[in-house]
Amino acid sequence: MALDVPAVAADGVYGRTTGDRFRPVRAWLYLVAAMIMLMVVVGGATRLTESGLSIVEWKPVTGTLPPLSEAAWQVEFEKYQQIPQYQQINKGMSLDEFRTIFWWEWGHRLLGRLIGFVFLLPFLYFLWRGLVTGPLRWKLAGLFVLGGLQGAIGWWMVASGLVGRVDVSQYRLAVHLTLACVILAATVATAAGLKPAGAQAAPSRRVALGGSVLLALILVQIFLGGLVAGLDAGLTYTTWPLMDGHIIPPAANLFVQQPLWRNFFENVLTVQFDHRMLAYALWALALLHWLDARRAGGVAARRAALIFGLVTAQAFIGIMTLVHQVPIDIALAHQFGATVVLVAVTVHVVRLREAAGLAGHHAPA
Repeated sequence: MALDVPAVAADGVYGRTTGDRFRPVRAWLYLVAAMIMLMVVVGGATRLTESGLSIVEWKPVTGTLPPLSEAAWQVEFEKYQQIPQYQQINKGMSLDEFRTIFWWEWGHRLLGRLIGFVFLLPFLYFLWRGLVTGPLRWKLAGLFVLGGLQGAIGWWMVASGLVGRVDVSQYRLAVHLTLACVILAATVATAAGLKPAGAQAAPSRRVALGGSVLLALILVQIFLGGLVAGLDAGLTYTTWPLMDGHIIPPAANLFVQQPLWRNFFENVLTVQFDHRMLAYALWALALLHWLDARRAGGVAARRAALIFGLVTAQAFIGIMTLVHQVPIDIALAHQFGATVVLVAVTVHVVRLREAAGLAGHHAPA
């Protein structure tokens, strides 16, 4: 999965800059990005506390307010009692226990609404002031549309767990998480592309390609992490480096389901194995990318070193999450770490493309 990030020319990505007039726009976009990162973590907590099905209706406007009376709380609780998760897992839950899971899901949805307002109102203001025009205007409008789509996909995910099953579909969970991270990366890329171009050495084609491949694989790894979470696969094989007694489990176990493709999405062993293997590949690629960037030196090499350090830390947190059987604090640190790595690599790719664009801009005819 590739992400389109802006390529910055010598005069700025969206036209000639004058005294860094895009600074307030950048600050706003980075605030939105920080809120998206928080949203991902709160979504992870909602999942880990099994709170995501506590609100069984989608009311984008009226759902902003929580129950305000004891009778209203009882109505919400009775709605929850009609779904399989309550009947098969939480039967006998008290109203106070229901309130706990309700607040997690309500907070998650409220934060999504707040992000929409924090995005839309400044966007309209910047349009009015003429700070966003041309391609930037349409790019920002596209981000807002993606945010609305993400809300709809969130309900699509929740709806999968209301009938016939006690949790949400791992397919829909992975799509919901991945789209959130695509929006995060696109927001950061847009903000980074608004910074006035600075002097930097042009990267080799291999370094530039390595950064883009890292970005694409991180998004794939996030999707796999969504599948792992959706299947509770992290609770099944909790040893490292061996998995079910093997570095590479037997093919008969990895591909036990038919048709074959289902194993990559529904076989707990295969899904966790794929997540592990891609983690190793990402660590190796981050190391090679850093060593490659070191040859040219400069700021790109320092960014590549930071990325390698972040990927290493993220891999360590992932192992700790696994061997300690997914405690909520370490698991949320792992989910937050994924967004930090994604942001760092996104900025790195934008800067690499910026440097390549500057080299082309100043190249003799």
